[in-house]
Amino acid sequence: MIKNSIITLLLLVSIFSCKSSSEEQTPIDDKDTFIKGVDISRYPEIKTYNHQFYSQEGAEVDFVQHLKEKGVNTIRLRLWVDPENEHSGLEEVTTFSNELKSVGLKIWLTVHYSDTWADPGQQKKPQAWSNLSFEELNTTVYQYTKDIVQKIQPDYIQIGNEINNGLLHPEGNLHSNEAQCLTLLQSGIKATREIKSDAKIMLHFAGYEGADCFFDKMKALDFDYIGLSYYTNWHGKSLSDLDVSIKSLSNKYNKEVLIAETAYPFTLGWNDWTNNIISSDEQIIPSDYPATEEGQKEFLSQIKSISEQKGITKGFCYWGGELIAWKGPEARDASSWENQALFDFGNKALPALDVFDTQ
Repeated sequence: MIKNSIITLLLLVSIFSCKSSSEEQTPIDDKDTFIKGVDISRYPEIKTYNHQFYSQEGAEVDFVQHLKEKGVNTIRLRLWVDPENEHSGLEEVTTFSNELKSVGLKIWLTVHYSDTWADPGQQKKPQAWSNLSFEELNTTVYQYTKDIVQKIQPDYIQIGNEINNGLLHPEGNLHSNEAQCLTLLQSGIKATREIKSDAKIMLHFAGYEGADCFFDKMKALDFDYIGLSYYTNWHGKSLSDLDVSIKSLSNKYNKEVLIAETAYPFTLGWNDWTNNIISSDEQIIPSDYPATEEGQKEFLSQIKSISEQKGITKGFCYWGGELIAWKGPEARDASSWENQALFDFGNKALPALDVFDTQ
């Protein structure tokens, strides 16, 4: 393994010269796959509550099989290093990914490099890695990534989740330790390429404002796709601005862009006592896409349209499609997302699923 000081020096030289490395690996050809994804990371837990799910016509269906039949071709799964329970840990994710592969679905792995949620608000190191020196941390990232890629064999992989501010803080803070952040990302990328050369690698940014500055810092790295999150309550209410930004990013960095996370409410109502994240018209675009079943479908249809521009975009992923009120109507610690799931309060498939079924 190349020593950290050499990696850091090479990265800095490339960044300051504003040129991509001449040794950067050519992206693997993936022309035939338009990604129609759903993140259902919590489904293994929800499944233990023995809910029945139904088609729009009211027939009982198998949850995963129904997603596939409606046109979903990729399942996005988060991975935590050592979660407080078994959910989203390596054993569960490996088992679930194997089940999904067995029915012909592709796996999109989101590696958080944390024991819990990693996003612009927090990028906590795993507890077991908390006392490592930076060199030890970098070696651990490399070996951990090799191990999980070997075990899960993903088709697509994110090196970090919503890494606007870097990962593995404080050592990998993009703003205070930029060179170290890039070194850690490079180690994850290198490990992936060594174990599964045909896996497509994505770097994931939340929103689109500031994305060009972020990817300016990433351009020396060897990755395939730009991933963006887009939620109206956090990232603005203009789909046209999103579209313009996507085109600009694709053109500037010569990479295809994925809307890696999005969701929208079909109602502002609740189905349990857990506070919902979306609860008012001020958080959405009610004039164009009201919080109704048809409004949710029309929003997702427009997201799909933005995502299927040949040579510019590669697909989209709906986040939290499984997040019904799985603990019952009085639970205060269950779903804050049931009004944005892809199944209604009776676990019946919503019209938004029809968007996946079109080419």
